Amino acid sequence: MAYVVTEPCVKCKFTDCVVVCPVECFYEGKDTLVIHPDECIDCGACVPECPVGAIFEESEVPEKWDHYIDYNEKMAQIWPNIFDQQDPHPECEKYQDVDDKSDLLNEDPP
Repeated sequence: MAYVVTEPCVKCKFTDCVVVCPVECFYEGKDTLVIHPDECIDCGACVPECPVGAIFEESEVPEKWDHYIDYNEKMAQIWPNIFDQQDPHPECEKYQDVDDKSDLLNEDPP
């Protein structure tokens, strides 16, 4: 099973996880990152690197964020691949501790 980027990443988009990924399976949108489920090798290297705790193994995704499983798969087909460290989202400090950010999802590329 693949790992999944969930809601805490929205409007934060830290890329610490991207740097440690051995297969470069992260994809970047304007406001969040996603993991391509067919490219992820389930190594889990990204999990401890995420400063907001946004990455879960697919079977461990909290029920309230189940829709992120499909979202990761869908957006990984559209957004560009990312493999280098970048600055976090410009509003990350404002949104880092905000709950219920699903309505802030933006499907635009970066």
